[in-house]
Amino acid sequence: MKLKWLDPSLLFSCAAIGALGGVAALVVGRVGSVGSVNIVLMGLIFGGVFAALCQQHANSAGAGLLWGIAGAALAWLVASVGLPQVMTGMPMDQMTDMARTHFPELVAFIVCIGTPVGITLGLLGRVTDEDSDSSSTVRHELIEKNHFSWPRALVIGGLSGIIGGWIFGAWMEQVGFFPLVAGIVNATSRETGVLVHNVIAILIGMSFGVLFQHDARGHGSSMGWGMAYGLLWWFLGPLTVLPLLLGQAPDWSAVHGGELFGSLVGHIIYGLIVGLIYATLDRVWVGFFKDTDPINREAEGSGARTLQSLGRGAVGSLLGGLIFSVIMATTDSLPVVASLVGGTSPVLGFLVHMIIAALIGMSFGVLFQRESP
Repeated sequence: MKLKWLDPSLLFSCAAIGALGGVAALVVGRVGSVGSVNIVLMGLIFGGVFAALCQQHANSAGAGLLWGIAGAALAWLVASVGLPQVMTGMPMDQMTDMARTHFPELVAFIVCIGTPVGITLGLLGRVTDEDSDSSSTVRHELIEKNHFSWPRALVIGGLSGIIGGWIFGAWMEQVGFFPLVAGIVNATSRETGVLVHNVIAILIGMSFGVLFQHDARGHGSSMGWGMAYGLLWWFLGPLTVLPLLLGQAPDWSAVHGGELFGSLVGHIIYGLIVGLIYATLDRVWVGFFKDTDPINREAEGSGARTLQSLGRGAVGSLLGGLIFSVIMATTDSLPVVASLVGGTSPVLGFLVHMIIAALIGMSFGVLFQRESP
């Protein structure tokens, strides 16, 4: 099999997309005068480096998208905050102000560079991988087993999106956001805003199903993808696309982002709900249309899998809790934890902390039992 990280076509394609994303950021977001980062050059470098490092992981459009978002956020943190701090010896307490100053570049990195580069790598890398392994019987059987289903993606994604949008709409109703959304179609009424909002929610849910059908293998991963996808749509929606649709220039400043903090929380909750509902409905769909085939049924009972997941999650989290307890002891946080049960002793705080850690690990084990590899 050809090593994908040596494939020059992917490297050049992603580098080109990254550079074009930098140009789009200059045109749309006007970030060229913010800081000293050359956004076009950074996009070029990011695209090539990202393709070289993440080809083995970005094996679908959805996985590539989220790897791209994470990589873009990391690149922004290093370029806009980390390097200036190292080169100038900036005090640590000024890094927050530095990050706030360079917030427009974060939006540019995520929306214009990380998102298109990630999707490009996921799509092209998948095609390259399938072509290089086209003679492999094992891979052919795997592809057939995980065959993409458009009805499954669109129906389940659309239902998940409308449910999540209905809950998100409660917040929008409280802050009077519907008339602003109605402005997309040159209207001002609340009813029109509700209709437009629901249509957008359905489309986002359907796109979630298309992007993440192969990646959302259980409730845990589906909620994780959904939360990240909702966060992306906060950058795409109210910060970027909505102003453009209303004929306004996007405002990517930290001040404007702070004004939209309630919307950020709403988008994250919306994404979590979409992921949760999608995983639930997807399992029902598979149960009706796939698991009736004895070949595709689970080889192990759900009870045995759950007990194993609880145990493994508890052990892993206890080890992490032991390490984290060192930090809590150093910062005198254990008495605060002890106050949860009416005590003040650090020893009691340590015991409560470890119990909480075990419960978190057990819940993690149950949620991610199907995707722990």
